[in-house]
Order: sequence, then C-alpha cells, then structure tokens
Amino acid sequence: MPVVGRNRKQLETAVGYNVGAVVEGTTTTAGGDTSSVIDRSLRGSLGSDGHNGKWLVFTSGSSSGEIVRVTNTALDTPVIGDVDLTVAPVASATVASGVTYELWDADIPPARIRNFLNTAVMSVVKQYYDPVESVALHGDQSDYRFDIPSGIEILNKIEYRSSIVTTNIHTCEVVFDETTDVDFTQVVDTEDKKQGNSSLKVTVAATGAAGDKITDSFAALNLSKYDIVEFWAKCSIATTSGQLNLLLDDTAACASPLETLVVPALVADTWTYVRVTMANPESDTALISVGLEYTSDIGACTIWIDHIRAVENSTAQWTRLPTHHWKIDKEARDLILTQEGRARVGYSLIKLVGGDIPTLLTADTTTNEVPDEYIIFKTTALALMAIGGGQGTDPDANRLRARDWETLAQDARRSFPLIINGRLVS
Repeated sequence: MPVVGRNRKQLETAVGYNVGAVVEGTTTTAGGDTSSVIDRSLRGSLGSDGHNGKWLVFTSGSSSGEIVRVTNTALDTPVIGDVDLTVAPVASATVASGVTYELWDADIPPARIRNFLNTAVMSVVKQYYDPVESVALHGDQSDYRFDIPSGIEILNKIEYRSSIVTTNIHTCEVVFDETTDVDFTQVVDTEDKKQGNSSLKVTVAATGAAGDKITDSFAALNLSKYDIVEFWAKCSIATTSGQLNLLLDDTAACASPLETLVVPALVADTWTYVRVTMANPESDTALISVGLEYTSDIGACTIWIDHIRAVENSTAQWTRLPTHHWKIDKEARDLILTQEGRARVGYSLIKLVGGDIPTLLTADTTTNEVPDEYIIFKTTALALMAIGGGQGTDPDANRLRARDWETLAQDARRSFPLIINGRLVS
C-alpha cells in the first residue's frame, strides 16, 4: 500500500536532496541582528561570496517559514571559523544561535518546488482520491433522497448498520416535565418526527436567554459500556456548533451534568442525525436526568428532538447495499435510494465509502494526501526539467535525469489502488 502523510516541508526537502540543491544547517552563533545568519559548518571549499544568490529558508525560531536570499558571504566574521551570510529581505526577528535553516541553490528557489509539488498533486485529480468514510446520514424508512456531505467526490459503496448494541435514553414521545422554563413551550409533534409516534417540539420565545433549559427524569440507566449518544435534532433557524446542548446527569434536573453533548451546526428546518462521543462514560453508571440547554441566545426559534439513545460503537455490524439499489444525482449532489434500497436500509445509520479530491499543499504543515513517493518523484522530475537545457547548456544532464525520475513517478502511479465501482458525485 502506498505511503501517504508527509507534510509539505518534508516533501520539499526530500526533493531538494534528490536534485542536489539543498543543505540543512544550524546557526552556531547569534547574528545579533535580523540580517546575519552565522554557521561555521558552512566553511567547506567555498570562499567569500561563495553562497551569494542562494535561497535561505528558516525552519525553526521566530522566523520559521520565511524565505530570504543571501546577498553576501563573509568568512571569519565575527570570529575565526565563522561564515556570516547577509540576507535580504531581513528576517522578522533577530537570528539566534541554534536556529535551523535550509540553503537552496540559486537556480532552484523553494517557492518553485512548492509550485511543482501542487502541480504533481493536480496531475492525479480524478485518478487518485483521498479515502473518505462518512456516517452523517441515517435512514428513516421514509426519505429516499439524501444530501451527500461535502468532502466526498466519489462513492464506491454504501453500507447500512444492520445491528448494534444500544439502549434508549428518551424516546421523545412525552414532554420534558422534570423542570420547565417559562420561555419554552413543549408539545409532542405527531406529524414532524423521525422515529416512533412523535418527536418533542420545543418553541423558544424571544425572551429566552442563554443557559435556559428543560429536563426530564427517567429510571436510572447505566451507560458505562456505551461510548456514543445518538439523536435527531432540527431547528427552525440555522445554528452553529454549541448553541444547543443535550445534557445527561445522575442528579435531578441536570444540576451538574456528567455529559454535555454539543449539538453540531444545524441547517434551518433540516433534520440532522447527531452522534456525539461521551466524555466520561465510566462515570455514567446511574443517569436519571436528560436536558435540552439553550446555550446561546439565538432568538425565537422552534427546536425538535427525537429518539435519544446510547450505542456501543464497536459492536456495529454493517451490510453492503447492492449497487443497483442506489444512484447519484450529480447536479444536486444527492444520494437516491430505490424503493427496495430504502426498504433494506430501513431505520439505520448509513455509511458512505468513497474519496475526496486530494488537497493542495498550501502550508508547510499541510499533510499530503497522495502517495508520497509519487509526489516526490514527479516533483523531482519537474525541478530537473526546469533547470535542464540543450546539450551545450546542460552539463549535468538534468533533462536526462528528469526522464529517469519521471519513469519512477509513472511506476509509482501505476501502483495506485484501483478505483472499483466508483461513481462520481458531481
């Protein structure tokens, strides 16, 4: 299996060594200012002005990531044995002793290598996909069309959770009456629901304030073996993550919640199946209260909650949905189930297995999502081709070397995993 996961800086340095264009160093003496990089290990065979024109990249310290150019090379400055590189533009901070850096040949700027790295990534778009799995969708025995989450560009298979160890916390078939709030009006909604006979509909008045909550009591539950709480949520207005919370506690009225389950961002008037990992399941041995907290003052709104339960995630069993029971509406980015597909999925969590277009490398810390060896080989070939010339102007045979690296790149490309049963999303 191809190795994936080096960041941009690691890939860039690997390419630099392949083309013989980079050395790494560490300052041995503080420069005392922002324009002096002093390192006695650079002395070598190069004399005064020997490093002029080269590119220097700081890789640690206050100026990490900055690229400057050497304008002067002075020997024995400030003391015998030191090599003092004057750089411009100046660094953003005084160059201290112990700062690491890279020194690149004048004709191979690091910025060019970064551009070539992204060229290599773009060269495999629609031929290589970063593997993605999503469990953001849930069947309800009614809907047959689902919005495909962003970040998925190809689907290879659909699975549904055919069994799992679970226990109900609250079915939302009755109102929360342990504690109520004057700003909250509750009813059971028999029309707009996701499971069972009804959902809990909570209307919040404009006078509602952050921290308001309603709670309901239930017979003591030991949830210590479970790890995820799942439930349905909807709001009449768009919310951001954390503006609503679901609370669980072993004291009445959720007075000191053991679990504060953050409701993620909700699209207005759209049911969302929420899955939140419990923070302290080992302490959840005698829960007796559940609450809905209006964490932020988002104004008047209506909130629906349905089917709150805990699941033991590791016990999930998944069944593959045959490919003839689903299709994709590319224009709408929708997953569409056939009538038989909807019946098979039933009231189950849906797993989408596919891939996303690999991200471009926009920062030193950006993680590569394409097999590393292909990106390194392809970028090395591009870098050598850029400095190669005709027979009379290419004494190092860089163009021939570029062909060798391109051959390695294509060999690596042929080892990419095959795209099996892939269906494009858009």
